[in-house]
Amino acid sequence: MGVERYNMEQMEKARQLETLLENYNDGRKKTLFCQAVNLLSLQDIKDVMKALALEEEEGMSVKEKAKQAEGFLREKAGEQGIELKLHRKPKKK
Repeated sequence: MGVERYNMEQMEKARQLETLLENYNDGRKKTLFCQAVNLLSLQDIKDVMKALALEEEEGMSVKEKAKQAEGFLREKAGEQGIELKLHRKPKKK
């Protein structure tokens, strides 16, 4: 791929992540968005962003937009065989 192209792709992914966090974060989706942007290809992320823009309705709450974004990201990840889930270590007693 080359270092320059890789850096450009990472910068674009960072911009997409910023957009998700600014417009679709209900306070509980930051980890999901970060994980999705890291694991999905740039084209997959762009596809999700286009779908979100097309489906967004005027007057939607941030919570509704966050749920919609989560659904699109999980669907796209599922197509790639990727599970967007945080695996936490069990707490010791």
